[in-house]
Amino acid sequence: MATQKKADKKWIQGAIKRPGAFTAKAKKAGKSVAGMASAVTKSPEKYSATTVRQANLAKTLRKISAKRKKK
Repeated sequence: MATQKKADKKWIQGAIKRPGAFTAKAKKAGKSVAGMASAVTKSPEKYSATTVRQANLAKTLRKISAKRKKK
């Protein structure tokens, strides 16, 4: 059971394939990471599937971070 919980906690490392790539895209577009994620989710047809997935992951990680700060 302990190994199952440890594996569950490591999903983030597995989800991040290219660290910093989305941040670089946001900076190049002149936006913050949150602003870029919002723009991508509002009109996903303008962006590649990879960028849309990165935006969704960025939003998910921000939510997780916010929940941890509340504790």
